[in-house]
Amino acid sequence: MQQIKSLFHKYYEQISYLFFGGLATLLNFVILNVFQAMFGIAFAAGIGNVLNNAICILFAYWTNRTFVFKSRNVGRQALSEFGQFVSCRILTAVVDQLIMWLGVTVLGPSVTFLPAALWPSVVKLVSQIVVILSNYVFSKLFIFKEKK
Repeated sequence: MQQIKSLFHKYYEQISYLFFGGLATLLNFVILNVFQAMFGIAFAAGIGNVLNNAICILFAYWTNRTFVFKSRNVGRQALSEFGQFVSCRILTAVVDQLIMWLGVTVLGPSVTFLPAALWPSVVKLVSQIVVILSNYVFSKLFIFKEKK
């Protein structure tokens, strides 16, 4: 048990990032499916995906700042941190939007091995893998680095 506890403390940042990233991804999927059920696939993969990303960016900033990287920045430093976080997340949201557009709009009609209603979730899963890895690199190297 002590060895597990030691490993948890050693890799706390990565474990917590994956946990809260998983929650953000779950939130992303829930919103995608709610939008799809309410407004259709085109909305869910289009403007709905933009709204989805905005909600998930705010959730991710709060969890990353509070639980993962435990930022203590206040005032201008906190505002700068938030600006950097949002800027990087907008970049990865654009990547997400591009993957969703290519996967759902361009490739979607030719996909015959899955039910049409399931395909957007498959594309979103691929997109989220790319986005989560990119976001960790941005957060670790540029946003929540220790200030000197």
